[in-house]
Amino acid sequence: MISLENKHLKLTIHEGRSEFDFLSIQDGIPGLQGNHIRIRGSFPNGKKFTFCPQFTFPESEGECEWVFMGWDEYSGLKLKVSFSAPAESPFLLWKVDLINTSLQEVTLDEITLLEPSEANAPNLSIKENQDLNQFAFFANGWQSWSSSGAYLSGSRMRRSNLGLLQNPMVINPGTPEYRTRGVFSGDFFGVIGDLDSRRAILLGFLSQKQHFGSVSADLRSRPNLRLWANGDETILRPGTGVSTDWAICCPIRMDDPEPLAPYIDAVAREHAIGTLPPPPAGWCSWYYYYENISPDIITGNLKRISSVRERLPLDLVQIDDGFEASPGDWFAFKPRFPNGVAPLAREIRADGFTPGLWLAPFILHPDSRTAADHPDWLLRKKNGQLARAGFGWNSLSVALDLTVPDALEYACEVIDVAAHQWGFPYLKLDFLYAAAVKCAYHDPTRTRAQVLRSGMEALRRSAGRDTILLGCGAPLGSVLGLVQAMRIGADVSGSWRPFFFGMGFPFKKEPHMPSARNSIQNILVRAGLHRKWWINDPDCLLVRPDSRLNPDEVRSLATAIGMTGGSVLLSDDITKLPDERIELAATLLPPMQENVQVLDWLDAETPQKLRIDLNGPIGKWHVLAYFNWKDLPKETALSSADFRLPEDDYWVRSFWDQRVWSAAKGNKLFHGRLGPHYSLLLAVRPAREAYAVYLGSSLHISQGLEIDEWEEGINSLSIKISPGRSTQAKIDLFLPKKPGEAKFEDKPVSYKKLNDRCYRFEVDISQHGRLNLNY
Repeated sequence: MISLENKHLKLTIHEGRSEFDFLSIQDGIPGLQGNHIRIRGSFPNGKKFTFCPQFTFPESEGECEWVFMGWDEYSGLKLKVSFSAPAESPFLLWKVDLINTSLQEVTLDEITLLEPSEANAPNLSIKENQDLNQFAFFANGWQSWSSSGAYLSGSRMRRSNLGLLQNPMVINPGTPEYRTRGVFSGDFFGVIGDLDSRRAILLGFLSQKQHFGSVSADLRSRPNLRLWANGDETILRPGTGVSTDWAICCPIRMDDPEPLAPYIDAVAREHAIGTLPPPPAGWCSWYYYYENISPDIITGNLKRISSVRERLPLDLVQIDDGFEASPGDWFAFKPRFPNGVAPLAREIRADGFTPGLWLAPFILHPDSRTAADHPDWLLRKKNGQLARAGFGWNSLSVALDLTVPDALEYACEVIDVAAHQWGFPYLKLDFLYAAAVKCAYHDPTRTRAQVLRSGMEALRRSAGRDTILLGCGAPLGSVLGLVQAMRIGADVSGSWRPFFFGMGFPFKKEPHMPSARNSIQNILVRAGLHRKWWINDPDCLLVRPDSRLNPDEVRSLATAIGMTGGSVLLSDDITKLPDERIELAATLLPPMQENVQVLDWLDAETPQKLRIDLNGPIGKWHVLAYFNWKDLPKETALSSADFRLPEDDYWVRSFWDQRVWSAAKGNKLFHGRLGPHYSLLLAVRPAREAYAVYLGSSLHISQGLEIDEWEEGINSLSIKISPGRSTQAKIDLFLPKKPGEAKFEDKPVSYKKLNDRCYRFEVDISQHGRLNLNY
């Protein structure tokens, strides 16, 4: 046996055989034993081949890396397997390189990086008699809208029942969808964890530049994992080669504040992701007007946004779908836009906002002029029929074949014109998956991942370095390092569950369709990607009172968006938005940038418990969120231990109902009845009798980041409050003595007693101000 190890993992290779093991050096981390690599493909006559390379003594080796060479006589494929154990990193890496040394082309179906060496054998090493019911699998979905999250061992995968209408959009054709309980799959990476020991192991890839990668887990009686690169039936011609992306095996401690950070950081390094811009705050036309927009609608909302900017400080105005003649015909406009969109960009910029524009450069309506004029640009199946990209615009949409040079050039021209001639420095690029649906490319030697990645690289060059690109409907690995922002969940909508064509019942269990509930699912489980891979785009915040969302559901959507720190875009008719709904939206601004802990990310299919630790002039405090996802009211009791906080005496302030109470050591932080789809948003601070304590305010969901200065004297307190907007505010304080005179900006202010030595001060604030107290 040959071994390679770092401080965290040990790789053992069985010489003369095809087996290798990953074993954790840390106690409790599951290992993977009895694995092999397998190559599957076919010859021009259709005959299949499969082989598993045997490992002999490495031809070359370094301190942290081994390389094994091999050759399969039957297929003519020369193979190199590289293993790496970075000394200071808590993971192991490996990859496969293939060269076709034969005189005929071969087709590659799949390159399996890890699977049990015996069919249906377990390769997950666990303790004898260990309870498999305590295992869970985290599945990452293929693209932005694909449902992601944890599955408990006895559950079934969330699947769509819409077939051709939905699946081409959200399901990687190389990743199977399982119907059996206890069998799961995911894309790019997956995590299997023991809920008792709180230890887990991650399998995945560092990138998807070469192949889309898939992972599966069988948690039934003989638990096993598989990891493979989708070959996509690409042709490997004589003398040519292909490499997989680096595969990764990484131990995980489930209760770490950032459990996936070693993997997420490694992926960020692989893609040289640098400084990211701050999350935008703005407005989007889509979720109120949909395609029914006009220049008057855009300018009407622009004027209203300008007039309330002191109260609602937005910086982006994005025009969404509805301006173009048809998806795919980007240089022709609807009659409502006789002058196109460039004049609107100038008007938005003149009012002091960033102009943004929605585009879908790879997808087309089948009746578009572009599709009719250039049928040779379109993606097709092996039989020559059009490859369909799912249901959109009341049709089965089609897509560009980016291996056709003129098709790629057209997509790049659209981006170049929008950014540099029309004047939009912010572009939302939607439906990007369409270039990678199951198809037969004009160039059969390239994988779907290679085609989409190179297409996105071309768009980035056309946009230029300074243009902000927001990816949407995109496989995650395809856009890493190429977009500054990325949609990470399903479309939101004005309904809690999917509601389409005036109907809810047929769609209520659809996991990927637009709805507030589906959007929140991925907002929470992909929160850890924010500011590491890109700026997370959770989709829009809808606060209008006339949607199908009730007030509790609006606040739950706001809580999920606000706690996870991504972009904040409204998508209501701002001209009709009541003042109290403007105020609700404003409490999320500016977006919080502190890391959120999703405490039950592997324990629950939809997480319920979030925690952010904050520090500022007022000291340290915690912001906690708890959701009731049930359709019925729920009696709820929450302790400090539920949020991994030490037992202590705490002050608790509930943001949405502005209540304050104390929780003595050993008592519950909260006990009460939560309505359906309700969210608690609590600020929790240690109670200290001898000093003043800032309890929170109505200004910002952080309930503390609005404070710039805190100066406490023997019998006085001075607070500088800087929310960055103008509003009426409630400021809650615990004071060691009863206050006497209170002034805000040298004007007397009134206050009222909430409970024992807790007081509420109500002030009119314009951007910033100082509250002075004597007691």
